[in-house]
Amino acid sequence: MLYSTAPEAATKFLQFVNASPTPFHAVHNAARRLEGAGFTKKWKQGSGVSIVATHVDSPNLRVSTQFMWSLISLPIGAPQIRPISKREKEGYLQVGVETYGGGIWHSWLDRDLSLAGRVVVASKNSGYNSRLIKIERPLLRIPTLAIHLDRDTNDNFKFNQETEFVPILGLTASQLNEPAKAKASDSEDVKEQQPSTDASSIQANHHSVLLSVIAEELQVKAEEIHDFELHLYDTQPSVLGGLNYEFIFSPRLDNQVSSFCAVEAIANSVSTNAFPTLEGNVNCIALFNHEEIGSVSSSGAESSLIPSLLHRLSPTPALLAQSIAKSFLISADMGHAIHPNYTSKHEDNHKPSMNGGIVIKTNAKQRYASDAIGSFIVKKLVERKGGKVQEYEVRNDMACGSTVGPMLSKNGLRTVDVGNAMLSMHSIRETAGSHDVQNAIDLFSSLFEGFASLDAQLNVD
Repeated sequence: MLYSTAPEAATKFLQFVNASPTPFHAVHNAARRLEGAGFTKKWKQGSGVSIVATHVDSPNLRVSTQFMWSLISLPIGAPQIRPISKREKEGYLQVGVETYGGGIWHSWLDRDLSLAGRVVVASKNSGYNSRLIKIERPLLRIPTLAIHLDRDTNDNFKFNQETEFVPILGLTASQLNEPAKAKASDSEDVKEQQPSTDASSIQANHHSVLLSVIAEELQVKAEEIHDFELHLYDTQPSVLGGLNYEFIFSPRLDNQVSSFCAVEAIANSVSTNAFPTLEGNVNCIALFNHEEIGSVSSSGAESSLIPSLLHRLSPTPALLAQSIAKSFLISADMGHAIHPNYTSKHEDNHKPSMNGGIVIKTNAKQRYASDAIGSFIVKKLVERKGGKVQEYEVRNDMACGSTVGPMLSKNGLRTVDVGNAMLSMHSIRETAGSHDVQNAIDLFSSLFEGFASLDAQLNVD
């Protein structure tokens, strides 16, 4: 779809998010963007680090097998298929899934869902490969109950996530019509295919038709599939909306917007000559996993990734202390825009709006890591690009969410929490401002270009 009057950064984001139904895809696409920009590794001992930290997982549904393979620093989020997903009831083929994160689960009902993720397959040259997969066509659906069978549904809508939130894959008749025999090869006789009893085999745990669809997509045999982590995702593409394309209607805005903007900013730093001098900071982006469930994983923000980076950069205690003192971290995660139908959910003087500029998030209980120094630095960085800043603090009578910021600040790094304002956070279909994409890119670019010189002018007792 062409948007002749829409912000260019927003249209680029649509390409990114539509190609990134899972955190695996998001990290893969981010890496391709940086490789295309010509990035190479370089370490400078004792230097500070200017970091933009985000997360790429989102609440969703997942399907997975028992044997998990991990890729360093890859995040996740959505309903997931269970290790044993095969279900059948009243003539329907169903798939067992597990909820991930704090999703608005009723928004997943009556949506055209498909599968994406990574699959471990046997390679032709022996060994095994982990491959990304994204099945484009709708495969699954979680239908609501007709109002004729539940007249009170509009007054008190609730459902059981274990028994009433199971996607339908097809009809039993479809499986009965599937050929019970598989081709061994063009030269061999067709033989009856029995599920393997090997410990690493998953054939008996999932519907054969589901494995056949995955195998067809990857152009392998079903028996060559040894493991997978698959997420359900909405097949409806992300789009720009509103009278003047001022909105983005999309899944996974929290937090692929921040992640995309971080990637764009550091990739663009190549063409703008923003690489630091010997006196400047090393520029860094960190796209973490599992933020939606507490970041407690080997690829989450509480992992050793940032400490390892700092120690590798500065291997002695003296150099490490020097590096930490010079460093600055922006924790970037989406924030809550004022909702016209629920204005009482915001404190009277803290009502961020979409397309209103960067939101600085503050919380006295340290659910956000921002303080006066960090907020001042962000305001000056935004000012360098001619942008605007908004403030957000939660009401005293409401609980406050959190981000990767507080846990990363434990490493001694000066940290501030920021984000773009959005509506419907954690829904399968969220809303954000199309102009705010460029606003975030500008802030991160300003950090990479000018933090060291700004920091040199700042004296803190």
